[in-house]
Amino acid sequence: MTQALNSPAALLHGVAPLPQWGVIRALGEDAASFLHGQLTQDLLLLPDGQARLAGYCSAKGRLLATFVVLRRSASELWLACPLDVLPGTLKRLSMFVLRAKVKLSDASAELAVRGLAGSALTSLGLNPASAPWQAQALGAGHAVALYPAAGVARALWIGPTEAALPTASALPTLSDSLWAWSEVQSAVPHLGLSQADAFVPQMLNYESVGGVNFKKGCYPGQEVVARSQFRGTLKRRTCLAHGVPAGGVAPGLGQELFLASDAPDQPTGVVVQCAAAPAGGFDVLAVVQVGASVAGQTLHLGAPDGPAFEVQALPYALLEDI
Repeated sequence: MTQALNSPAALLHGVAPLPQWGVIRALGEDAASFLHGQLTQDLLLLPDGQARLAGYCSAKGRLLATFVVLRRSASELWLACPLDVLPGTLKRLSMFVLRAKVKLSDASAELAVRGLAGSALTSLGLNPASAPWQAQALGAGHAVALYPAAGVARALWIGPTEAALPTASALPTLSDSLWAWSEVQSAVPHLGLSQADAFVPQMLNYESVGGVNFKKGCYPGQEVVARSQFRGTLKRRTCLAHGVPAGGVAPGLGQELFLASDAPDQPTGVVVQCAAAPAGGFDVLAVVQVGASVAGQTLHLGAPDGPAFEVQALPYALLEDI
């Protein structure tokens, strides 16, 4: 279907510089095997030049950080993540290197992350129909397909800072605010520092968007993650919601959400990501009780009688089982 020229989705075209993202580089003959034992993804069977969504959990199975992991080779992997979680995550991962032949470093000064959306993908020779997390070489780096936003194809490019994207100078620059909105619309949260150690991967729908491999070996928190999946103990999910608060004040990360029937001290969930919607108001990703995550449900910000946010349909199906 052709997008209306004045639709919000029609604005999602171009290249977004993403200085708020950073990259951890893992180098050494044990790079893939070490990270395989730390993250929620199978990085040993991942082909060179391919990528995956992955999480890094505490021993209690709660996510400390989320990554787009690109395997350049068995001895070099790039982990792109929000910049504010990078220092602490790098320090924690480094504590477990021990005798493994791998060196972890902050490569954010050498490697850049850029967002691509809409017509920028075809202009750069990328396939807009690529499945999420599939990677394609582009210039000196790789473009990793993301979940679409408002029906618009997107990708994350990771490559040397000094490298120019082919024909990028002829493409429009996508603003930070529009890229942030596209991230919310995709309904795939990437945790910042304020949300670390709060949610098991399934609370962020990661098992449904390719962020958890249940067939791989152990990693920190694996038993908790598996139990949440196979014993039906999951009580919270991520939902997408839209609202227009009076005064135009953006919801804060971690701000509580309520059903109208909730007691004032018993919220149904919290905001984990927020962005201004181009057509007005705000779109949020929120982790809420499963019963409150149904499309059409009304959530209230800050109090049971607070500003209303209507839950929207997710752009992907949730897995019923594995």
